[in-house]
Amino acid sequence: MNNVLPESVDAWRMVQARRSFQGSLPLASLPRLRGSLAASDGVVDFDLEFGKDDLGMAHLRVRAQASLPLTCQRTLEVFRLPVHVDTRLGLIAQEADEAALPGEYEPLLTVDGNLHLADVIEDELILALPVVPVKPGTEHEAPAFTGAARDEPEVSKNPFSVLKNLKHKKT
Repeated sequence: MNNVLPESVDAWRMVQARRSFQGSLPLASLPRLRGSLAASDGVVDFDLEFGKDDLGMAHLRVRAQASLPLTCQRTLEVFRLPVHVDTRLGLIAQEADEAALPGEYEPLLTVDGNLHLADVIEDELILALPVVPVKPGTEHEAPAFTGAARDEPEVSKNPFSVLKNLKHKKT
């Protein structure tokens, strides 16, 4: 087990050594995720384990927990969404190898063997984000609008109504 997360590792060497990494990363250090968050404060706790299963399949198990600050799209309030990731990524060297992965594995393409572990954690958190963030308990509330509410549909004016007046004016 290692508490320091290296920037890049050789995935195949990590599998052979059955290495694992545990620790935490600040959410501010994850630039692609940061764009979806309401704030960049907080951390993600992670546990990464390289290994092989009974069939000899090289894999990376990713476990991560974070409380992500999101903006509710119904009330426009910031709320914290607890996210728990527990996934197994099958390490493959080329896209054609994806078909050989067992069903419980998601593919992780490692063309040159190098993995950026922080990017893998960030990818899994991005995948865990809801498409439309809604604060729990507000599913049945009326949405917040910034514009004025209209009860009646707007009656559109006919742009040619001015011509009607010209037709009746014969002088």
